[in-house]
Amino acid sequence: MIKKHQNQQKNELDIIERFKRGEIRITEAFNLLMGLEQADSKSKAAAPSIGNPSKGKDATEQNILEELLIEMDRLVGLQEVKSLIKEFIAFLQIQKIRRDYNLKTQPVVMHMIFKGNPGTGKTTMARITGKIFKELGFLKNGELTEVERADLVGEYIGHTAQKTRKIIHRAMGGVLFVDEAYSLARGGEKDFGKEAIDTMVKAMEDHKDELVIILAGYRDEMDYFLESNPGLRSRFAIKLDFPNYSIDQLVEIAEMMYQDREYLLDKESKHYIYRVLTYLLNTEGSNNGNARTVRNLVERSIRHQAWRLVNSKAYNHKNLLTITKEDLAREVISYE
Repeated sequence: MIKKHQNQQKNELDIIERFKRGEIRITEAFNLLMGLEQADSKSKAAAPSIGNPSKGKDATEQNILEELLIEMDRLVGLQEVKSLIKEFIAFLQIQKIRRDYNLKTQPVVMHMIFKGNPGTGKTTMARITGKIFKELGFLKNGELTEVERADLVGEYIGHTAQKTRKIIHRAMGGVLFVDEAYSLARGGEKDFGKEAIDTMVKAMEDHKDELVIILAGYRDEMDYFLESNPGLRSRFAIKLDFPNYSIDQLVEIAEMMYQDREYLLDKESKHYIYRVLTYLLNTEGSNNGNARTVRNLVERSIRHQAWRLVNSKAYNHKNLLTITKEDLAREVISYE
């Protein structure tokens, strides 16, 4: 029995060494370690695996975790972002397993940079990630606190630190999401935004086990922001790029939004929405497009449908469900 346990520990160390040498990815190492755990029912209980209920985590909590992962996978596109988030989840799991065997663990610091245009899923991903971290036991509540410059920066010396500390206290146990974070550094050394940055950096060190800070904004502006503050860049090891959606992905998002609201596109309107979205994106530009443009289109077309039905008094189940080309065309009356 002792020899068997020693062999298992040797296999675990081999897997970890392969991971440290870069021969296998985090997710591969995690799966191999969990395979060893399941093969030996008398070994110490490992941290619960994703999608595999284990001791120490009841079925309800496991179901919540699985539902959150399904919700994340359901997001259109963002394949690279999803893959990286899952690797970080696996990293948290591996640290738990190493602690069970009295092996050295790496510091778990999950502060992140999200780069991308508005409407590319940054806030949604931050919300889901916070809830996942809560289910893994890394955060106490996993709630998302979303702020921008005006919420952090005060009007006089010392006021900014006070406001920022209050926001940090409110976000404790969850995720502090700072949108358009680059605006904190626009005014230079004398701007009060620097005081907000300094206060957040201190909180990152003092509360690294109680809080995840995510700084988000346009790609180029965030790159410039980090270049202007090398100390800040080093504190955010996790940097995720959120690309713009393709037209096909935007149509898929639109269909999901309609379905969530119990509406359907008929055959003609499904074809026409490609033209409408292309027109709107060309008109508004890439920085104002993406999922926000789709959401606005969906909500306005539903109002247009309501106006059409009220005027026609053609109420029946099918008509109440269906969004027509006419409802979409009102967005671009001059476009044909």
